[in-house]
Amino acid sequence: MARYLRVTQKRSAIRRQERQKRTIRALGIHRLHESVEHRDSPQIRGMIEKVRHLVEVEEIEKEG
Repeated sequence: MARYLRVTQKRSAIRRQERQKRTIRALGIHRLHESVEHRDSPQIRGMIEKVRHLVEVEEIEKEG
C-alpha cells in the first residue's frame, strides 16, 4: 500500500502572490474545488506547505 495525498483547492488564488499561483498550477490544480492526488513525497509536502491556506489535504492509502 502506498500513501497518497488528495489536495483540493478551497480558496481562490486571485490576488495572491504569483509564486503561490504557480505552485497551485504545478500541483495540477486548475479550478476551485478541484482535487488531485499525488504520491506522498517531501517535494509535494513542501509545495503544499507554501499554499496551505488555499488547499485542503487528506492522506489516503492506495495500492500501486
